[in-house]
Amino acid sequence: MDRKHCLVTGANRGLGLELVRQLLGRHCHVVATCRQPGKATALNTLAGEHPGRLHVLPLDVADPRSRAELVRELLLVTDEESLHLLINNAGVLRGGERFGQVAPADLDASFHTNAAGPFLLTQALASRLAEGGVVANISSEVGSIGLRQEFRTPSYAIGKAAQNMATSLLAQALSTRHVTVVALHPGRVRTDMGGQNAALSVEESAAGLLHVIDHLTPDDSGSFLDWQGQSLPW
Repeated sequence: MDRKHCLVTGANRGLGLELVRQLLGRHCHVVATCRQPGKATALNTLAGEHPGRLHVLPLDVADPRSRAELVRELLLVTDEESLHLLINNAGVLRGGERFGQVAPADLDASFHTNAAGPFLLTQALASRLAEGGVVANISSEVGSIGLRQEFRTPSYAIGKAAQNMATSLLAQALSTRHVTVVALHPGRVRTDMGGQNAALSVEESAAGLLHVIDHLTPDDSGSFLDWQGQSLPW
């Protein structure tokens, strides 16, 4: 993906930040988004280290006005019309949920951020996606209906299951443009979301995800894969 143009959402910390770092290491041009760029110290430091190759823009993926503003600003900060890689990484997780006490607001937030937001952002950016490009939706095995054996993080699981359906639909919608759309499980990663006892570092997960993206073919579009390229059940 050398010198490709990429967009990563939820890039202010954790896996999103590491994906940006590794893409920059590949000499890519990156637009990195987060809700509050002014507070994204590490991301802004990276931008200072890579002038002209990293642009930090605000985006609340669940907000229609914010998505529309991002599309407008992209025209101002990039000299390339096409995006070769869109990584929908932004997400929310409400921990500690118990059956009987799941809050409607948490379900609503998960759906709008984890599923509807990435779908609608991809739809808004469809005309900017390069033919042969990739849309990678960072999903989770928690959203796999086939793997569920316990009641756990219901609002997150429901949101990610919906995101997986969005991935399948986007793969169909963008097939005529030869854009490959996949759902990717990053593994259990040591982040604020994954916890410090998780098996993988952000460096390992990001490197694995980018390796999978590198080796995608059009036949993979609509797939649900893990960070090592193994298929997961829906």
